[in-house]
Amino acid sequence: MKRILLSAFLLLNLISCATGEKKSIELTEGGSPQKIITAGGTITEIVYSLGFGDQIIATDRTSTYPKEMQALPSIGYRNQIKSEGILSLSPDMVLVEEGYLSEEVVSQLKLMDLKIHFFKKPTNPDETKNLVRELARLFEVPDTGEQINENINKDLKRLEAYLLKEQRDSLTAAFVMARGPETLFIAGENTFAEEIFNLAGIKLAAKGFKEFIPLTPESLVSMSPDYLVLFDSGLESLGGLEGLAAVNGVKETEAFREKQVLSFEGHYLSGMGPRVGQVALELAKSVREK
Repeated sequence: MKRILLSAFLLLNLISCATGEKKSIELTEGGSPQKIITAGGTITEIVYSLGFGDQIIATDRTSTYPKEMQALPSIGYRNQIKSEGILSLSPDMVLVEEGYLSEEVVSQLKLMDLKIHFFKKPTNPDETKNLVRELARLFEVPDTGEQINENINKDLKRLEAYLLKEQRDSLTAAFVMARGPETLFIAGENTFAEEIFNLAGIKLAAKGFKEFIPLTPESLVSMSPDYLVLFDSGLESLGGLEGLAAVNGVKETEAFREKQVLSFEGHYLSGMGPRVGQVALELAKSVREK
């Protein structure tokens, strides 16, 4: 039976070559599915959405959606990831965000002749749709990719219609990255926070700097944002709202005085995955429908 399946696969390959169609994903010997490791929550979510979640055998700590992925073995997070941990799982392929693995790990994996595909992490919905197309081409399911992108477009149209109906030009928000009370950062320009706020019709309160900088009481008070936004995990690391209140400068903000503190699951808010329009709409409603 194994020989028959292999012969059928080889015949299909010959037909494909004859018609000029290039196959990107190949079955392993005997026709069994690929064993895939993903590194990057957005890649994982898209691969799952394309219908290949059952071929993912391990992933990284940022891959929190869908929940099934959290039950898989974890290879760790960024510079914690080691080539030995990946190779011990005997994958056929690794799909990874650009810059996510160290150069040393990448070199070691390539020395073992392991297939590695790199993808740019999206920073806006257009790049999200481009990533969907790239992965759909790799898995040879372009129609499924276009369906996912059509759903993204529908979500963005719903968001646009809502914002036209519920216009509010003066709302401001600040995103606080918290990893405990001693490790606090504020998101500036050129961050996911600026992009997701813009999509939701909210102005970024933190201006004049890029990326993330340490949070100071003076900067927070001077911004006095209408809303404070955090990851669920960040708010939890502070001990909830009571812990947030203990951070210098927080009580002096308009956001805290008016009890306008929001938190979202980290990957959902920052991943720029297929649900980008959904989370932007949820954020837009959260600041308009108190």
